[in-house]
Amino acid sequence: MRIDGFVRDGYARFEVVTPTLIRLEYAGDGRFENRLTFNAVGRGISPPAFTTDVAGGYREIRTASLVLRYRQNSGPFTQANLSARLLSTGRTAAPVFPSYCVFSTVCEAENGAPTGSASAAYDHGGYTGSGFLAGLTSFGAAVARDVSAIPAAGQYQLTVRYANAQGGDGQHTTRTLSTVVNGAPGPRLILPVTSSWDTWATVSVPIVLNAGTNKVSVIQGTGDSGNVNIDSLAVTSPGVAYPAAETSLRSTAYGAGPKSVLGGWDRSLDNPEAVPTKQNPGLLDRDGWYLLDDTRTALLNADRTIVGRPSHGTHPYQDGYFFGYGRDFKRGLTDLNTLIGPTVLLPRSAYGVWYSRYFGYSDDYYRSTLLPKFRSTGTPIDWLVVDTDWKSPSQWNGWNWNTALFPDPQGFMNWTKQQGLDVALNVHTSIASDDPKFAAANATAGGLISDGGGNYTWDWSNPAHLRSYFDLHRPFDQQGVRTWWLDYCTSCGGATASAPGVAPDNFINQAYADHAAAQGFRGFSFGRIGGAEQGGIHSNYPVGPWSERRNTLQFTGDTPASWDMLAFEARFTPDEAAAGLSNVSHDIGSYHGGHLPDELYARWVQLGTFQPVDRLHSDHGDRLPWDYPGAAGDSAEKFLRLREALVPYTYTLAQQASTTGVPITRPLYLNYPDQEAAYTNSQEYLYGDNVLVAPITSSGGSVSAWIPPGKWTDYFTGTVYVGPSTATITKPLSEMPVLVKAGGILPTRTNYVDNAAAPLDRLTVDVTAGANGKFSLYEDRGERTGPSTVTGIGWQDATRTLTVDAAPGAAPRRVYTLRVADVAAPTAVSLDGLRLPATAWSYDGKSRTITVTTLPLGADNRHAIRFSGA
Repeated sequence: MRIDGFVRDGYARFEVVTPTLIRLEYAGDGRFENRLTFNAVGRGISPPAFTTDVAGGYREIRTASLVLRYRQNSGPFTQANLSARLLSTGRTAAPVFPSYCVFSTVCEAENGAPTGSASAAYDHGGYTGSGFLAGLTSFGAAVARDVSAIPAAGQYQLTVRYANAQGGDGQHTTRTLSTVVNGAPGPRLILPVTSSWDTWATVSVPIVLNAGTNKVSVIQGTGDSGNVNIDSLAVTSPGVAYPAAETSLRSTAYGAGPKSVLGGWDRSLDNPEAVPTKQNPGLLDRDGWYLLDDTRTALLNADRTIVGRPSHGTHPYQDGYFFGYGRDFKRGLTDLNTLIGPTVLLPRSAYGVWYSRYFGYSDDYYRSTLLPKFRSTGTPIDWLVVDTDWKSPSQWNGWNWNTALFPDPQGFMNWTKQQGLDVALNVHTSIASDDPKFAAANATAGGLISDGGGNYTWDWSNPAHLRSYFDLHRPFDQQGVRTWWLDYCTSCGGATASAPGVAPDNFINQAYADHAAAQGFRGFSFGRIGGAEQGGIHSNYPVGPWSERRNTLQFTGDTPASWDMLAFEARFTPDEAAAGLSNVSHDIGSYHGGHLPDELYARWVQLGTFQPVDRLHSDHGDRLPWDYPGAAGDSAEKFLRLREALVPYTYTLAQQASTTGVPITRPLYLNYPDQEAAYTNSQEYLYGDNVLVAPITSSGGSVSAWIPPGKWTDYFTGTVYVGPSTATITKPLSEMPVLVKAGGILPTRTNYVDNAAAPLDRLTVDVTAGANGKFSLYEDRGERTGPSTVTGIGWQDATRTLTVDAAPGAAPRRVYTLRVADVAAPTAVSLDGLRLPATAWSYDGKSRTITVTTLPLGADNRHAIRFSGA
């Protein structure tokens, strides 16, 4: 039956959010949850049309896109009682909840709720599921599972699948862990040696359980040695063999889907031993569906505080979202945008050029040497990120200006504003006891957390601690610091968010966004995403990476200087589209490595030009064009200027990402799901729908590129490619493979500017002939809330006409330079019906390109430029 927009069937409840997105909730005690969660802030919109009825003992819900079936009175959702048929593909999905651990089945340890130093890991073989649990190396480290469907009170068997080889303690010996059952101490696990960390064994102990749902934990308790990896656990009747693991699905603590995973995400790329690194699965899968498990995510209060989910006692509880997008992958991302909240639109300047360096720059050096060099060489810069040397008394965790480098901090901040620069300061999440601001911070918090070595940290989910933390930021905010680079990791110093249902990354990233929004800015965080770092392991919590899409510019960490890393970064950014993540930021040129080989440096800067954020950074390394005299430096200057020129286009893509959930860099399969090659050429991507980027990521200057269906024209040379096909494209350092699809429209700023704050009064519009096309250029104030305008730009191929729609509120008068590629020479060019003199336009026969520059045109009227005979 329908109740207030929900479909209720016994202890099961369903909410149709969109035709391809349905909430699934099971509450064995009938206590359903209507409050928002930290993830799901977009529920409650008007539901689409759907029908529901009962047939053959099954509750059926039909939308325009899928049919969901649940067997009535059959208990919590499982593969046996729940299915969804996708009407567009005919596939039938059988989703599972990773949080639901049922009697007599294998329950993956990595999908449990970890505490302490315990976290998911993937660096050994032979495990089942998506990984295993590692980090059981300190007192209190544990994994907990709610085990449901216990048939009756009595004695049962807990079996743990583990590996125990020589560990961090340097020993190769039998180890121990403890159990906790429903809050009471249980039997100790004795874990004999296995031959390697890739070899798994099982051990069983008897436990006493209640009927229904019980909480079972494996923990490193008092007197336990730990240093054991746990793959999975199972609760069975005594003497029953270990059950077979589920192999048809891939599940993680935050969701489950088929094994045809597309793309993925990772918390960071810090110092990997090798690339490609293992990525965590996102939303998208070739089978066309996914189950986002929101069961354990914290509830979000109106004041932005969080509380854990209420207990359901011995009754089972599940809460999740079924995505059934079929092959319309963009639809899946749009549904995610609806559910989690819009992808954050960064300030317009953030899509320009960033620079930072781990180096002790002084105020004087910034003013008298560094910025003048940017200006004299015509190198744009929008953001200046000041690394850790600004701090005092500790360069790591000080909360005061280092007056030896910055004798007049307010003067420095005033100067950066005069120069049109936004400023971010590096921050680490701890404070020393000898810091002049420690006493006040400690008092506000009601007592900070000591690391035992003279430093203190915060529990951000404690409101007093969070207030203490941001009180330290406010003096700098008042001086003009625009945002904060949450460097290193959120919890390495002990800072955490202890409330259940979030990870430290999830919580603090949202808090930084809220902190900036409260000042009237576009709120965003600049840091890592989706978990925390515990004991050197990047941990991904049950809440997943979803919330960061609406609040974070992802910093991917300290990367090595290698061709392999360059190639992986080119793949990594569009891969993260599968988790709906758009604002990804790499250290362009890499963090490590002093002076790079010329070719590697130039190609890395080219990649940054067509990334969501272009941020040059290093550890005392050379990352600026004048560090590389000759062709490499010339190339870097050219592409940094191109990046600045691209801001109007990139900013429009960012606004599209915020509106639709489809990110700036787009894997090929989003647009070409019926082309097998779109799934196998992850080294290239679309920058918007009609610009193909195939970065050169190996020495030699060539790349083998897959050309999607249609006609594509080289942005730099006018060379035409017809797809679907494969082509080897060779480029000098002055160019990279960038192709524009027929009908594609690419607007860029015509004139050089130092930064994105300059008025957009001259615009170049590149068009590739061969098909009709349109582009909606988005403009606003770039930072604070205010009016926005959209200028429609269209190309009609049959009549060879470009139109610019009226856009009241845009630049009052704007000069347009139109370049149309892949056309014959025209006999005449007209503007708004008036023929232009031959001196107003030109034709390049080699690239088959027409170029015409108009006089300033008003934004209040529609304009048309037509080529006759072309």
